[in-house]
Order: sequence, then structure tokens, then C-alpha cells
Amino acid sequence: MQPRTYGMVLVGIATLIWSTAGLFVRALDLDVWTVLGWRSLFGGLTLAIIILAKQRISAVPGKVPLYFYPLFGLMAAISMYGYIGALKLTTVANVLAIYATVPFVAAVISYLWLKEKISKRVLIASLIAFVGVLVVAGFGAKLDDLAGNGLAFLMTLTFSILLVAARRYPALRLAPVNALGSGFCVLLCLPLMSHELPSMTELLVLAVFGATTSGIAYLLFMTGGRYIPSSEAGLIGLLDVVLGPLWVWLAFSETPPTSTVVGAVIILLAVFWYLWSGIGEPRKPARTLKNV
Repeated sequence: MQPRTYGMVLVGIATLIWSTAGLFVRALDLDVWTVLGWRSLFGGLTLAIIILAKQRISAVPGKVPLYFYPLFGLMAAISMYGYIGALKLTTVANVLAIYATVPFVAAVISYLWLKEKISKRVLIASLIAFVGVLVVAGFGAKLDDLAGNGLAFLMTLTFSILLVAARRYPALRLAPVNALGSGFCVLLCLPLMSHELPSMTELLVLAVFGATTSGIAYLLFMTGGRYIPSSEAGLIGLLDVVLGPLWVWLAFSETPPTSTVVGAVIILLAVFWYLWSGIGEPRKPARTLKNV
């Protein structure tokens, strides 16, 4: 499998896993901070198991400064925490609209940090996808949403930095970074979450939720992002906006509004046009990146 194809597959699988978050949230009768805290805990435990398993079978090529791990781990925690915080202060639609700027933000950071050129095609596709998310959002931003929008952009910025950092530092092990991020996120949630132990059924759902969306998905996305331009990874990640409401509709018969359907179609067209138009285009050889 070609490196670019491999990267796109990993990012696509991660996006597919992330899109199931709505199903888990619907299945849990808990407040958002409790859900986030337990989700992060189980996600961190999953990554810790992966770290131990990887240490048994492979060595880490190259070295990076030790302080990179808490630094990027904190950014991962801010990204996770900022998403929930933004949802508490503003509408889901506004958060989605701001999240749609990931391809732009990642492209600018890549250009400044890696001197990675921004292709005309990814800019066009990102602009079209952004219009689609604005349709989903219904242009609903208000002055009262300023704090929530600020947190949403902070989430977008830190996530974009992590994407670019994964390409910039091939020796950076992503499992420890995301494990630390999950741990920091648990600490941030402790003052706000319920300290009562959830039921066994809820704990099982939370365990699967955390292991998949907070553990495996983050690791797959960041690893896949090493093989493809950061802007391209961000663009593929926007499929989460489309797939999330689809799964909830199929599982809970929660019919999305017309604006969501129209916006989702626009996003899908933008992403698939970008991917299809890039088939056969020569690419520079990607780095050999095996460590997580």
C-alpha cells in the first residue's frame, strides 16, 4: 500500500470511529463532564496498554526532547476539554462551523513550520466544505457565544498543531502523547464531574466509548496524519460532521433538519471531489514512520 493511501485509510478509520460519539452519548444518562472524565480515563488506559505492547516488539527510532510529551499531551487535553467546554457555552452548530476551519489552520501552520506548500485544490475543497458546515450551523453565531466560540477555536488550533507536530517529529511517539492528554483531561474534569460511580452498564459503555473514540481514534488519526499533508487530514476529518448525525438517525430515528442534510451533501461533495481529483497525482515519497 502506498504511504499516502495508508495515511488516508488511517485518518478515514479514525474519523469513522469518532463519528460514533453521538451514539454513546445518547446511550448514557450522565452529565457531559462525567462522560468526558470517564471517557478520557478509559482512553488513557487503552493507550497505556498499547504503549506496553509496543515496547515489547519494537524500538523507537530517533529521539525527541522529553518535555515534548507533556507539552503536546497538554495540547491534546486542551483539544478534548475545549470541545466539551465549547458545547456548554455555545451551540453544536457554532462548534462545527469553527471546527471546519481545521484544514485552513493546519495548512497555515504547516506552511509556517514545515514550509509545506498549500495546494490550490485543498483550498478550494476546504472552502466548499466550510460553506457546507455553515449551512449545517445555520449561521447561528451570536455575541453571547463569544466564549464558547473562543474555546472551539482553541480546540481547533491545538488539534491542528498536533497534526503538524506528528509530521514534523517522526520520532515522537503518539501513544504516550495522547495517553498524557487523556490523563490531563481527567484532572481537568475532576472538579466538574460527578464522583458517584456509574452503573456497571454505564461503565461498560464508557469503557468502549473511551477505548475507541479517545484512545484508538486519536492514535490512528495522528499516525495517519504523518503520511499525508495536515490540511488533507483535516479535510477528511470533516466527514465526522456528516457521519455523526447519520448514525444517530439510523439508530434512534432522530431525523436531522433539512439544513443538516444539505450541508452534509456539500461537505461530502467537497471531500470526494478533492480525493478523486488527486488520484494519479505524483506525490513526494513519505517518511518511513512506524512508531506510535
